[in-house]
Amino acid sequence: TYEQRKQLEFTCESAFFIAIVLCQWAVLIICKTRRNSILEQGMKNRILNGVLIFEIILVAIVSYMPCLGTALNIYPMKFHWWLPALFSAFLIMIYDEVRKHLIRKHPGGWMERQTYF
Repeated sequence: TYEQRKQLEFTCESAFFIAIVLCQWAVLIICKTRRNSILEQGMKNRILNGVLIFEIILVAIVSYMPCLGTALNIYPMKFHWWLPALFSAFLIMIYDEVRKHLIRKHPGGWMERQTYF
């Protein structure tokens, strides 16, 4: 029916919104260092940590608050629907850690010339 199609559309829009936010979360962590691994550097910046927590809370509020969901055409999602977005963010972080490792291992090498900004 029409209502079921609209519900599916709003669910897909919610999933896309959550995926964008989680991948931005990963990119923010990645951009914290240019060469060092985030595992070596750590997450000691309290403002950055607060922003990351605030961002997730804001996404949850927008996704699960009925009045905002209706206004923004966002449908509440089950937690396991968040998992593909989390997996994508995790893959982005793994890729960048491998890239940084190769840059540290081979300074001035191909990886640094092609991907170092």
